[in-house]
Amino acid sequence: MKMFQKIVLGVAAISCVGVESFAQQAAKIAIMEDMSGPLSASTGPGAVIAAKFAIQDFGGQALGKPIGLLTGDHQNKADIASSMARSWYDVDGVTAVVGLGNSSAALAVRSVSSTKKKIDIVVSGGSSDLTGKSCSPTGFHWIYDTYALAKSTGGAAVRAGNDTWYFITADYAFGHALERDTRDVVLANNGKVLGGVRAPLGNNDFSSFLLQAQASKAKIIALANAGADTSNAIKQAGEFQITKSGQKLAGLLVFITDIHAIGLQRAQGLLLTEAFYWDTDAQTRVWSERFFKEHGAMPTMLQAGIYSAVTHYLKAVTAAGTTEPEKVANQMRDTKINDFFTNNAYIRKDGRVIRDMYLYSVKKPEESKRPWDYYNLIAKVPGVDAFRPMQDGDCEYAKK
Repeated sequence: MKMFQKIVLGVAAISCVGVESFAQQAAKIAIMEDMSGPLSASTGPGAVIAAKFAIQDFGGQALGKPIGLLTGDHQNKADIASSMARSWYDVDGVTAVVGLGNSSAALAVRSVSSTKKKIDIVVSGGSSDLTGKSCSPTGFHWIYDTYALAKSTGGAAVRAGNDTWYFITADYAFGHALERDTRDVVLANNGKVLGGVRAPLGNNDFSSFLLQAQASKAKIIALANAGADTSNAIKQAGEFQITKSGQKLAGLLVFITDIHAIGLQRAQGLLLTEAFYWDTDAQTRVWSERFFKEHGAMPTMLQAGIYSAVTHYLKAVTAAGTTEPEKVANQMRDTKINDFFTNNAYIRKDGRVIRDMYLYSVKKPEESKRPWDYYNLIAKVPGVDAFRPMQDGDCEYAKK
């Protein structure tokens, strides 16, 4: 299996090219995601389609030259991610790495990018450390982070009386950060954490973890994981009839593809936080239906976010008249973000995009009127409330 490939996009065509041809491109964007593993349904090939849409809609060119696109599979391994990023920057002349689902991979690439003063836009990874101790003048965090998920979903649940928690946590950087941030929110709202367990990424059997959670008698069993791990945990919780005994599941990071895989019968009532839902308005529906025709599934917020991030980067390159990283990064911060995904968002000095988040509940089967009609909106959380204040993030660059 090839770890990555090079693609060049014109206005109407996509073609494979060699290194010499690719070297002639001005803006060279690389999408690095989990292409075949447990996170691939929410990122993966759909992220590549979204990036292609963005480049095609931009006209296929920037600064008078065709836009190059590389894609790579980090296989959820930090060493592969950092090695790939280093090669892309040093050999291929990549000007921006985008995507980076799996926080361990994202943090590894952030380290390489920061050292080389290159642009990375983390769309899919969630660790709030990306705008904290691992922030960078040329690094951005585009959609969500563990702090926003914890505050939106965790805070709402505790305020509703669900004040005792047990965590089933993915054993890598994202899971650890999500549990940490949610614990802080639970405790700050006078809740209690009764225990927790770590589960390996890509785990297929959650039975022992679920039984421990059930035995804790916690009102909330919090799933601090993502992708196939979340789907498997919710399905198996249904088999054990855990929720029928009065305990509730909280999916701290759940995507529409997870709900589709689980089914409304099992997922109904689940609280979750998203930044994007395909059926929000006419604009989201038009883009999402285009995506569906190409991909066969409605977009997750991560896949739609790839389009938004790539488009904003290309706008900044054009406005700055260069691909020089620091100039482009400054232009990105100076430009408001407005597209079908985002309304009037902005980028802080620490790289955090401040956008509204939305708390949803999963519909009952009888409430759904058509395929992929899965969410009821519970509340809008303004971006200034959803995300950690910059002064609390320990970002050295932002303090200067």
